[in-house]
Amino acid sequence: MVVITLQRNKCIGCNYCVELAPAQFQMSKKDGKSVLLHSAEKKGFFTIKSHDDSIFEAAHEAKKACPVKIIEVKQV
Repeated sequence: MVVITLQRNKCIGCNYCVELAPAQFQMSKKDGKSVLLHSAEKKGFFTIKSHDDSIFEAAHEAKKACPVKIIEVKQV
């Protein structure tokens, strides 16, 4: 299982996550910040849990590219 977490309020809208993992992220037209698709929000953190391990590599690349380090990706 892959767990991806985004701390959206600290997003600066650089778009790296969308370029590297477009199946998981998109940019909001409202505020220009990243949106973690199909996620649940809890206390400012947006999280998805997926049994599709094939998303791990792209999400991990997005995590490494994020200049403000607000993406967490774990394989459990």
